[in-house]
Amino acid sequence: MSARILPPTPEAIAQAVALLQAGQLVGMPTETVYGLAADASDAEAVARIFAAKGRPNDHPVIVHVAAGADLSRWAASIPEAARRLMDAFWPGPLTLILPRAAGVLDAVTGGQDTVGLRCPSHPAAQALLAAFGGGLAAPSANRFGRVSPTTAAHVADEFGDAVPLVLDGGPCEVGIESTIVDVSTQIPILLRPGHVSALALSEVLGSPVLTRAQMDAQRPVPRVSGSLSAHYAPRTPLRLVDAGRLADEIAAEAARGRSAGVWSRQDPGGAACWLEAPADPERYAQALYATLRELDGKGVDVLLFEQPPAAPAWTAVRDRLGRAAVGSGEA
Repeated sequence: MSARILPPTPEAIAQAVALLQAGQLVGMPTETVYGLAADASDAEAVARIFAAKGRPNDHPVIVHVAAGADLSRWAASIPEAARRLMDAFWPGPLTLILPRAAGVLDAVTGGQDTVGLRCPSHPAAQALLAAFGGGLAAPSANRFGRVSPTTAAHVADEFGDAVPLVLDGGPCEVGIESTIVDVSTQIPILLRPGHVSALALSEVLGSPVLTRAQMDAQRPVPRVSGSLSAHYAPRTPLRLVDAGRLADEIAAEAARGRSAGVWSRQDPGGAACWLEAPADPERYAQALYATLRELDGKGVDVLLFEQPPAAPAWTAVRDRLGRAAVGSGEA
């Protein structure tokens, strides 16, 4: 059996709220990816997320809040840098790591003294959050380490009737997970790249944003979602290849008796399946996970993806693809 997939009408939102209040899971659309939502103040409900995903217990989840929500329920303080970023990018694809408030579940924070908060911009997510009246823990609605979902059908395919209801908000506009910035101390740190770029963050803050790699030597940084070296992985081995090498790699795989699924800007020829990759980084990000899922279902032996450009605009895409390749065992 599959989950019920319903458009986010007032009636469907009411059904979703009733399920959440009963401690159940709901598939929730956001502008980034679909989330597996549960009441962030209910320990048993949050445990159901971890069980469904097969997620390690020390892995924190992000709490999603409605626009204008009282953040004191979740954060002990809101530093000035956080307020600037909220004013500039909320609602939107930005998660802020803040000092946790007393009473926030250890299951939500991974036992850390920080909590991740996000205010999504998707209208269906906002409608659900407003009707629910609390925070929703909502990591990506996929098995841990696998490809994130960007449609309601992806969620239903992943979990079947283990998730009783998925609100269908259409394909995700952004397509990759939110940018994560640690603002729990005086030095903001970019922990996960995303649609909100380091340059955009720096312009709002008035100073460069440091990265995890730049800070590791000076002090530990919080554990956050999507920071493992292996993540977002298809079941088919994935390898990143420079454009000029694709034809040779396809031929080499064919000589081994292996078929290749290819995503690249130009058809290199010889692939069992080729899909055209967008040349624009935002369109590429939007299509990335859906393409991974499509090619993963083609029955080919290996996936060969053209290496994206090294330009700053492609940082988030390169991050996701690098982790996906490691997770598939081909990096």
